[in-house]
Amino acid sequence: MSDQAITTFFALVSVAVLGGALAIGVAAVTLAASGGPSWLVGLRAELSRVSLGLASMVAGGATLGSLWYSEVVGYAPCQLCWVQRIFMYSLAVVLLVAAVRNDWSVRPYGLALAVPGAAIAAYHAGLQAWGTGTSTFCTLDAPCTERHVWEFGFVSIPFMAMSAFLLVACLLWWAVPGRRSAPVQVGEAGNDSVEVPT
Repeated sequence: MSDQAITTFFALVSVAVLGGALAIGVAAVTLAASGGPSWLVGLRAELSRVSLGLASMVAGGATLGSLWYSEVVGYAPCQLCWVQRIFMYSLAVVLLVAAVRNDWSVRPYGLALAVPGAAIAAYHAGLQAWGTGTSTFCTLDAPCTERHVWEFGFVSIPFMAMSAFLLVACLLWWAVPGRRSAPVQVGEAGNDSVEVPT
């Protein structure tokens, strides 16, 4: 597979990942505003069961992707890239351990890494999209505004990182840890039962 094909694949995945983060955001607002439909409550409960594993996979995938770009393709990471790597690599290790142990006490630590990581990646993506060619973070050897990747007219490497950070943050924030389904009787006769989160 060519480098360009892999980059296109990464770009498509990052757009899908960002779509997942946005979908979780819309679902969270819907639930907060009206309690939401029962299927959305059930979806949240189901997603909660796999959120740590998914978040770990996203952070691990982003880590491997960044290493592929620097170590295989040969793109030199800029200073902002290194800051994002510090957050993402730490997140990948912390979430992997938490996922293996099913340890939801990792939530505040994960969010403390994912939220600033997303902010830095968003700033960097903005520099590459609308920058004037200079930045206080840039060096001549590895300028932060250089677009090594520019797929679909907007997907850059920092955009990919931002998408990953946002999905990890949304998965950790929206999940309801430790929730299980239990039958609850409803209806006047008490003959109907539905599965709801407890």
